[in-house]
Amino acid sequence: MKDILQELENRRTQARLGGGQRRIDAQHARGKLTARERVELLLDEGSFEEFDMFVAHRSTDFGMQDDRPYGDGVVTGWGTINGRMVYVFSQDFTVFGGSLSETHAQKICKIMDMAMQNGAPVIGMNDSGGARIQEGVASLAGYADVFQRNIMASGVVPQISVIMGPCAGGAVYSPAMTDFIFMVKDTSYMFVTGPDVVKTVTNEVVTAEQLGGASTHTRKSSVADGAFEDDVEALTEIRRLFDFLPLNNRDKAPVRPFFDDPARIEESLDTLIPDNPNQPYDMKELIVKVADEGDFYEIQKDFAGNIITGFVRIEGRTVGVVANQPMVLAGCLDIDSSRKAARFVRFCDAFEIPILTFVDVPGFLPGTGQEYGGVIKHGAKLLFAYGEATVPKVTVITRKAYGGAYDVMASKHLRGDFNYAWPTAEIAVMGAKGAVEILYRSELGDADKIAARVQDYEARFANPFVAAEKGFIDEVIQPHSTRKRIARAFASLRGKRLSNPWKKHNNIPL
Repeated sequence: MKDILQELENRRTQARLGGGQRRIDAQHARGKLTARERVELLLDEGSFEEFDMFVAHRSTDFGMQDDRPYGDGVVTGWGTINGRMVYVFSQDFTVFGGSLSETHAQKICKIMDMAMQNGAPVIGMNDSGGARIQEGVASLAGYADVFQRNIMASGVVPQISVIMGPCAGGAVYSPAMTDFIFMVKDTSYMFVTGPDVVKTVTNEVVTAEQLGGASTHTRKSSVADGAFEDDVEALTEIRRLFDFLPLNNRDKAPVRPFFDDPARIEESLDTLIPDNPNQPYDMKELIVKVADEGDFYEIQKDFAGNIITGFVRIEGRTVGVVANQPMVLAGCLDIDSSRKAARFVRFCDAFEIPILTFVDVPGFLPGTGQEYGGVIKHGAKLLFAYGEATVPKVTVITRKAYGGAYDVMASKHLRGDFNYAWPTAEIAVMGAKGAVEILYRSELGDADKIAARVQDYEARFANPFVAAEKGFIDEVIQPHSTRKRIARAFASLRGKRLSNPWKKHNNIPL
């Protein structure tokens, strides 16, 4: 008996070594943790239950039968984060460069199937050289099996991808279908075709970092939702994000203890809006002052800064926030901001997370670049996402809400539940100057007359009361009481029941 137990322990030790000590040392030399170290850091101490530790590949080509390490380049299993269940897989770069084989894929598919069956999120840590060339089409089939599960799990359980090394070729499409993608600066990159292929085909000379590094994907392409300095910070922040999310689409997000009075009055908000209507202010100040303990987890911070997305808690409960940012492009909506916000709104709706919207939007960004890029269709994505959402929706208009952009930003007409406005709100088809130049074109030569017309238009429309008279605004509220009003609104909506007409699925303007 002792011999058998000893053999088990020996095999476990061998499996834990992955590709061997030399390759582990090389991984550390690159500033990266090993697959197992990442799992241990992400999960609660002692909670990890591993699956398929002894799985080995079945390939016999190119002499592969002589090198069959346990685990086959991926560590899979389940554990807990702050006591809540989660399934994880962590690719092991020390074994064949983390390349995906048939059995490697089967291990990932197994835990994804279990995650859907048992209603728990999946977190994938990607660090792989791609498909295992020695296995040919079998490894490609493995990728497709993983992709199919990403699709089936979408909207059922949250899926988070952490890119912690290379992720190239077909491998990128699995993270691309997950809800959130995070990268590690300087050690991770994603691209469909690498720098060598790019040079051969297009003659462009580009480094891996420029082509698909963290900066590229968080600032330019919007593929990634955030980037962190190193593996440790990445995994710590993923734990923090996980705490905001429900385990599945039939579960509610966790309610956390809070030590912040829901009725807290914030006098400084009364002076947040500048007297000059063209002067910007920082919308994040409002978000932080409304949130429990000022805790705000921002998503896609470095992309499309003219709109802010992220999670806060109100009375200990998760709320998704979408807010125009007057500091960037005057808070205009454009192609990038519409896509960013639409995807975030749809995630919140899929997982029953209420949505809070702060509005200060002068309209859609004009110009040929936007029109040629399809701003009509991209803007419609955000409109569609808000109109489709059945979760509680609370909207606060702080300043400008002009034209079609007013409609798009969770207006009453898109089934907004509570639509508040500050006294500084201006709800109109367009700004006073532009409106007067159209309405009184014949008087354009007389500066005094035009000035008087502008003043008259402002008196009529540069306030929230016309919309309030029509019932499009439920209440004009004092800025300092915003947290209290929002908290009460969401509390009253906890029993909300709303469903859309039956359909196989919708056809959002992609």
